[in-house]
Amino acid sequence: MTIIPYSINRRETWDAFVDMSKNGTFLLKRGFMDYHSDRFFDCSLLIYSGISPDEEFKEKSLTTKDLVAVFPANWDKEQRTVCSHQGLTYGGLLVLPEVTQKEVLDMMQAIVQYYRDMMQAERLVYKPIPYIYSSIPSGEDLYALYRAGARLTRRLVSTCVSMQNPMKMSTLRIRQARKAVDNGFYIDRMTEGDTETLREYWALLEEVLMKYHNARPTHSLQEILLLMSQFPKNIRLYIVRHEKRIVAGVVIFECRKVAHVQYIASGEEGRAHGALDLLFRHLINERYKQYDYLDLGTSNEDEGRYLNEGLIHQKEGFGGRAVCYDTYEINLSLQTLSNSQTLSNSPLKGEDSLPLREGLGGSFPLKGDLEGSVPYLDLQRISASFEPELTKEVARVVQGGWYLLGEENKRFSKAFAEFCGSKYCVPTGNCLDALTMILTAYKRMLGWADDAEVIVPSNTYIASILAVSRAGLKPVLCEPRLEDYLINPDGIEPLITERTRAIMAVHLYGRVCDMQPIMEVARRHNLKVIEDVAQAQGALYKGVRTGHLGDAAGFSFYPGKNIGALGDAGCITTDDEALADCVRAMSNYGSKEKYLNEMKGLNSRMDEIQAAVLCLKLKRLDADNEARRKVALAYTEGIRNPLITLPQMPANAEENVWHVYPVRTSERNHLREYLSRAGIETMVHYPVPPHRQQAYSEWNDLSFPVSESIHREILSLPMSPVMTEAETERVIEALNAYHTEASSDAL
Repeated sequence: MTIIPYSINRRETWDAFVDMSKNGTFLLKRGFMDYHSDRFFDCSLLIYSGISPDEEFKEKSLTTKDLVAVFPANWDKEQRTVCSHQGLTYGGLLVLPEVTQKEVLDMMQAIVQYYRDMMQAERLVYKPIPYIYSSIPSGEDLYALYRAGARLTRRLVSTCVSMQNPMKMSTLRIRQARKAVDNGFYIDRMTEGDTETLREYWALLEEVLMKYHNARPTHSLQEILLLMSQFPKNIRLYIVRHEKRIVAGVVIFECRKVAHVQYIASGEEGRAHGALDLLFRHLINERYKQYDYLDLGTSNEDEGRYLNEGLIHQKEGFGGRAVCYDTYEINLSLQTLSNSQTLSNSPLKGEDSLPLREGLGGSFPLKGDLEGSVPYLDLQRISASFEPELTKEVARVVQGGWYLLGEENKRFSKAFAEFCGSKYCVPTGNCLDALTMILTAYKRMLGWADDAEVIVPSNTYIASILAVSRAGLKPVLCEPRLEDYLINPDGIEPLITERTRAIMAVHLYGRVCDMQPIMEVARRHNLKVIEDVAQAQGALYKGVRTGHLGDAAGFSFYPGKNIGALGDAGCITTDDEALADCVRAMSNYGSKEKYLNEMKGLNSRMDEIQAAVLCLKLKRLDADNEARRKVALAYTEGIRNPLITLPQMPANAEENVWHVYPVRTSERNHLREYLSRAGIETMVHYPVPPHRQQAYSEWNDLSFPVSESIHREILSLPMSPVMTEAETERVIEALNAYHTEASSDAL
């Protein structure tokens, strides 16, 4: 696919294509677009298929051969904005009838890439052509806008009469039309070249607009004269006279199947005697009865925020109903672009699709292309994939006026408990609080002493250990297995003492721990098992979900998790009713009844907005986890570099939801710098093991060699449910080339 900027020598090609397209109108021909070229800097594009840029430059003038779309646009340099089109009622992509949805996605990718890279544009304002102007269904660009994360910025409502299925005119409109006839009013039409009639009507139009709307016509008299001379078969003036005087009239833009009322005016005499009612009855019943629609125009002010109810009521009286004229905006800044939802299929594209650049990038094969960047985790793109429902849910809660401990919390608690298979779910402010409150509740309920011990993996994120300390208990570190980075069940029992009360199984990086031997050890020693499910929401072990494998579990819904809120949030799950009740009270200042506090609690509550958002995202969690598995599988099958150790794939794919795809290499920092130069973002989970942190300085002299090796070598590759095949392939290519790059760097 090739982008060619429009130039004057391609005028005939452009106009010919407009006639061939399924959604073009004469307003999008160059004669109409160029009449105000002094006010708008044109940056329109022609989109060709099956032609290369090199071939294009060998031709003096391209034809419509292989031309599949045109894109009318102008450039606002001050705002660094491309508009399609600022000087027109609508713009957008004009395409051939046979063009498919996939092809429109690719076209939009190419268009956005062109404006971003060639013009350094930051925004694209897009006014799609309303469906009534298309010869066949043509909503492909609307879907592309949605996939691009476009934001609806304006909506105008127009009133259209369906000529093939007309509604009956109101009695008032019919009566007013008869009144006009009874008073000697009659209909006339401006003939071609009759400039005096146009001048007389234009004077009336300017007077009416200024008197009633404090406005002027968009087109000057000279401009409308010019346009009428260029499009005599498309622009018509119909008038109502009384004793030869013009008392009312309308300017009509005639397209292939739609007659659009561009200007309406009626003087005092016409208003008093129903002149416009007479005229519109004639246009509907006679002049345009063979058309599909008569568009009576919009009835809005203030960018659509105000509806002129009297005006639209009058138009609806002729049998018209609403058609919307919309305006969308896409943010093209580099940061936003890399965080936008991709137009290509995600997370992995169809089998018959070429890999394309990430995001809204160009439609050329990725091989060898290192422009742009691959983000580690694209939160904005993930959020965009839930639109418009995400914004609707937030707005619904905000407008509802109840923000804490309400129906949304109840709804989420029920849904998440059912999802995990547990009896109870208690929402909390975050996962650290959730784990802390589980341990504190057990300590309170079971009478654990302050020196009671909880066994925790030595390579976990420090929050797991902090929860033990905050509960007034003693963390005991257990080495993980190197093959899966999870707590080693064989290492637990030797650490058990008479003070041991619990084991914390941390499902790190998205993989569920080997729970059967852990539970067997716990039963032998009468220990509680608490799951840390901050990174493995939705994983299964022998058919049972994380969160229902131990006695209780703490979850994180930090925005970057597999199911993330729009801020901090967490919860606990358990089958223990007493524990759930205790944590519920503890999270609300230790209170079960307002202002009556049974214990020294804390404030750790999930707000209603987060609960509503999580209810929405929960519906897609399994699908998102499966998308992550596909990315992980592509990495595992594609990366073939002996310098890089890949994570072990579980025997059952459901045991890992791939919150992180961790690789290891002895040159971790060197590899990370290499990938950064290649535009690939990575993370380290985690650079310093807990026993070497200043927060636990009492452990600094201890040795945990397996953990230390993991923390020294671990590197997390980009991973998310909206990663494209192109992004994944690019990471694989870069990693497979790493040895060569490392050798050349050393020379």
